[in-house]
Amino acid sequence: MVSSTALTSKVASGSPYQLDNPQVARASSALLRHIKSNQEEKEKSATKKTLIGDNDEDSDAEDSSISNEAVWLILTTKKHVVDKNRLKPGKIAVPHSLNSSPSLSICVITADPQRGVKDIIADPIFPQELSSRIDKVIGFSKLKARYQSFESRRQLFSEHDVFLADDRIITRLVPTLGKIFYKSSKRPIPIRIAEIEKVDGKRVKKDPKKKPAKEERSAAFATPLIVAKEIERTLNCAAVHLAPATTAAIRVGSSKFTADQLSENVAAVVNGLTEKFVTKGWRNIKALHIKGANTMAMPIWLASELWVEDADVVEEGQDVPAIEGAKNSKKRKSIADQKPEEKKAKKSKPAADDDDEEKGSSRKEKLQQLKAKALEDGDAVIAAPKAAGKQKRKST
Repeated sequence: MVSSTALTSKVASGSPYQLDNPQVARASSALLRHIKSNQEEKEKSATKKTLIGDNDEDSDAEDSSISNEAVWLILTTKKHVVDKNRLKPGKIAVPHSLNSSPSLSICVITADPQRGVKDIIADPIFPQELSSRIDKVIGFSKLKARYQSFESRRQLFSEHDVFLADDRIITRLVPTLGKIFYKSSKRPIPIRIAEIEKVDGKRVKKDPKKKPAKEERSAAFATPLIVAKEIERTLNCAAVHLAPATTAAIRVGSSKFTADQLSENVAAVVNGLTEKFVTKGWRNIKALHIKGANTMAMPIWLASELWVEDADVVEEGQDVPAIEGAKNSKKRKSIADQKPEEKKAKKSKPAADDDDEEKGSSRKEKLQQLKAKALEDGDAVIAAPKAAGKQKRKST
């Protein structure tokens, strides 16, 4: 059957498909004020005096963690992100770096052999300011061998602020590092430190099935200047880790940012998401929110359309073709609604079977009559000897 019921109605104006910058600025300033007020309350409640005295190092570490709370952008899409290329960990450049601290501790996880990256960082051409912040370089094979226990992973997690990983092994780190890393804001950020081969200005793709020789492996890394430039660029990016779902969280700032800095980072991340990571771009975005670690989410953009394609919308008065599944269900219902008399009529036997039944019933009656007659004859035979025995006793 054909139904003319409208599923929804189109919005005449349509979606704006762009951020409302004044709304983002208002939401950013309100969120930062709320976070700072909560931090002040925590600082007042955290100042406890003891008889021995306060430990200055512990108090400084606690104050720094309280005053530098992360701010997240919450992305909600209309359809699941299922493309494997879009689900790979990525990054988006932001105007205000999230890792600008001079005391930043960096750990680099690289493809084997790790000696090649260590030699690059120790090279005199490599910038000294950046090498001083790289505290650890570890290869993938040694990472799997040394950090198998939960305690060792947790110790590695607490020793460093940022984890950078070679993009050739980034997808293999999830089972190796576990939920300690991937349920926090310290997920490894991909960096490209392999040498890119070009022929006539075009990049040559390598066959992943062919394993290079040991000599080629050591020479597979880029030059020190290129690696340094890649690391610096990555530190000025926001990490993006999408899941096959409709919701994702991207860290876009901290409570130390101003409202303008936070709104500029939000705009840059949203543009990067719509261009590279979200299928169909703006048409697939349902909502955008910003929130702190322990705050409510504040909306900055809400879609006025709940569909992705205009073809998914049915205009008022437009006929909707019946679905094949609905046809099959109607067939099943019609079979179930049949009366039991009709079902019995379909199972009725032909006339020849009726004659056989009559013959069988008459035969049974004859057998029963013969059986009854045989029983009567048996009783008569048993009664005769008994009478003869009584007569003999009387004669004696």
